[in-house]
Amino acid sequence: MQVKGEWGGGWGAPGRAGKHSERGHGVSESTGRLRVVIGEDAALFRAGLERLIEDHGHRVCAAVADGDSLLAAVAEHQPDVAVADIRMPPTHTDEGLRAALEIRREHPRTGVLVLSQYIETKYTARLLAGNAAGAGYLLKERVADVAEFTDALERVAAGGTALDPEVVGQLLRASRRFDGLAALTARERHVLALMAEGRSNAGIAAALVVSGGTVEKHVAGIFDKLGLPPGEADNRRVLAVLRYLGS
Repeated sequence: MQVKGEWGGGWGAPGRAGKHSERGHGVSESTGRLRVVIGEDAALFRAGLERLIEDHGHRVCAAVADGDSLLAAVAEHQPDVAVADIRMPPTHTDEGLRAALEIRREHPRTGVLVLSQYIETKYTARLLAGNAAGAGYLLKERVADVAEFTDALERVAAGGTALDPEVVGQLLRASRRFDGLAALTARERHVLALMAEGRSNAGIAAALVVSGGTVEKHVAGIFDKLGLPPGEADNRRVLAVLRYLGS
């Protein structure tokens, strides 16, 4: 197991990490640095994740190659967030996912961001079952978009939710309640997809280049048409949406 010492580099991109101390363990309010554990069996990809995360001002406490080592590292370091590949040794099936689920059970204050080579909505359902807070599911290709990946990492560490747009799209297309979705306008469907990704109203407004008031009206219309009560937090909104979609 490769364990990292205290990282001495300077700030990269500050992001929104300064708000994460409510959820995570040991996050400095003065610097906002996250403490991260990585579980990824591909050595080059693992090294790339370490470099990317540390270049953005966070600390990688440990980087390991299998599910058992990931669980041990999380227990030892109590990080703010764990990043895990779904498929790891020895069978390369769902060891990473099973480790992620155990982390969510045993270390509820540690966020879990799962990475996958392919879209597998059944894994999304297992990861988010019962509570979407502090959980994320991204395709590995999304890591190439550094801003998007670090935003997802920080959002999950803060107790929010981050879902890959492709995963959300498949959930929408596979919905067992299509008749209900048919009541939504095209713009409301777009807003719903962004909500399911874990974006706040402000984030949706920025993505659609509209005002916050316009987004609030769309969100209210979505909840009304779907018969879902609006929640106060993004993670509760996502959970409500995913339950509706039958994920």
